[in-house]
Amino acid sequence: MLDVEQVMRLCLLGDSIAAGVGSTRREDTLGPLLAEGLRKAGHRVDLGVHAVPGARSADLRAQVRAAGSPDVAVIVIGANDLTRFVPPEVGARQLQDAVTDLRAAGAEVVVATAPDLSIVSHVPPALRDVVSAASRQYALAQQQAVIRAGGVVAHVEQAVSARFAADPSLFAADRFHPSAEGYRAIAEALAPAVEAVAARR
Repeated sequence: MLDVEQVMRLCLLGDSIAAGVGSTRREDTLGPLLAEGLRKAGHRVDLGVHAVPGARSADLRAQVRAAGSPDVAVIVIGANDLTRFVPPEVGARQLQDAVTDLRAAGAEVVVATAPDLSIVSHVPPALRDVVSAASRQYALAQQQAVIRAGGVVAHVEQAVSARFAADPSLFAADRFHPSAEGYRAIAEALAPAVEAVAARR
């Protein structure tokens, strides 16, 4: 039985995707969508969004400090590391440190790793294979780091990349960030991992 009096602290950390850039309504962004799913599962949820648009893995340390001691932390990070050519081993180490610190504070941690940036329309067709390979390499380094730190990897990119590539309506007007429909697709891919770790609390 769930303790109806216990409030679960859910925190979103990371970049513009975790912050909800691209959606015109806050309720259509990742934090509120994931919180809604947890509430439907019977949890009382206190949501905090500490993500910052433009953030790289190097910026997670400050966000972790701001989050305090959440029960469940969801990190979405990697796109800006890729666009700024951060070496995979550097970004992965910074992500591992963030997950380690959150776990030490008692949080369950779910991470959505770097997306496949080759699906973004701004990428020239001649470069898409190169960008896709770089994205996969970066995400793999992140996955290994998250596992070493005791976090859970949600393979969001595997679940949604083809959908985003095939459906322009999943992108916002800037053709880079998700639209409300795009955020719902990402939340659906994240939800099983988030709800599974929440059930362990």
